[in-house]
Amino acid sequence: MICVIQARMSSSRFPKKMMAKILGKTLIERVVNQVSKSKYIEKIIVVTSKLKSDQPIVDFCKKKKIDFFVGSLNNVAKRYFDALKNINYDYFIRINGDSPLIDPNLIDKFITYSKKKNFDIITNCLDKTFPKGQSIEIIKIKIFRKFYKNIKKKYDKEHPTSFFYKNKNKFKIKNIYYKQNFNLINLCIDKPEDMIIIRKILKAFNNKVPKIDMIINKYNRILKS
Repeated sequence: MICVIQARMSSSRFPKKMMAKILGKTLIERVVNQVSKSKYIEKIIVVTSKLKSDQPIVDFCKKKKIDFFVGSLNNVAKRYFDALKNINYDYFIRINGDSPLIDPNLIDKFITYSKKKNFDIITNCLDKTFPKGQSIEIIKIKIFRKFYKNIKKKYDKEHPTSFFYKNKNKFKIKNIYYKQNFNLINLCIDKPEDMIIIRKILKAFNNKVPKIDMIINKYNRILKS
């Protein structure tokens, strides 16, 4: 299984956030490290843009010997399509680069499910019940390639899987639900202030990332304190 991590430095709400440090490690490093803990992911590719501002992401990948691809900034669907051109896997996993607490055990559960069932997309993003920052999408590569030419609207180009969700009746999509609806919990880094609670969670677990249940419990206790 191949994992594609989407990352850029030109976020309007938090510029250069991929190089922002959380307890000594950059955001991109934390995401890559978490994904690397998966039992089933054989290859990771970081997809970023050709903008000069994204060069630090490229430099990080080179230093850590991580595969990367540079492409269109705004047409993210094309960035994915081009990055996957010569990839010989049945599926790819899409993980956002703003998810430092992404749970590899959760990733492996999704991958296991994909091996047992023949879906075009396995996701927890169609009907969201997982905390923000725990989004996982597993997409059949031949389906993405086949329908890429139909992704024409600006919003869908910026959000590569939205086209498939809008046309869900045409595809075999399985949405995975959490046992409770925790979508209001924010575990991603969208704004600088999001770093505060992530740091508190990591400090509580000696700078290690626990499983999602433990993260949610700690998050709720922090909010109440």
